[in-house]
Amino acid sequence: MTRYFFDFYDGETQRDEIGQEYAGPEEAALQAMRSLPEIAKDRVLQDGSIRAFTIAVREELGPTVYTATLTLTEVWIGEDQPPEGQERAQSEDGDTSR
Repeated sequence: MTRYFFDFYDGETQRDEIGQEYAGPEEAALQAMRSLPEIAKDRVLQDGSIRAFTIAVREELGPTVYTATLTLTEVWIGEDQPPEGQERAQSEDGDTSR
């Protein structure tokens, strides 16, 4: 088993100092891909409408062996865009998509 480290980037670097053991790089890469949506789900878009989340997988004594990036993009469609800095108002049925 080899120890792999998962460094996370989303405008700031969070370096993994503990790591986890996996049978090989493919297993570590699969874990990285599975982790990205879980990490991104609780983070809101800030400072713009595009945000990228990247995990770099590296071996303990070696180079980066894999990277995966999840990009979230926010796009308002039509004339029903909320004013700058304000939430979109809900309709009577709670739907905010109108």
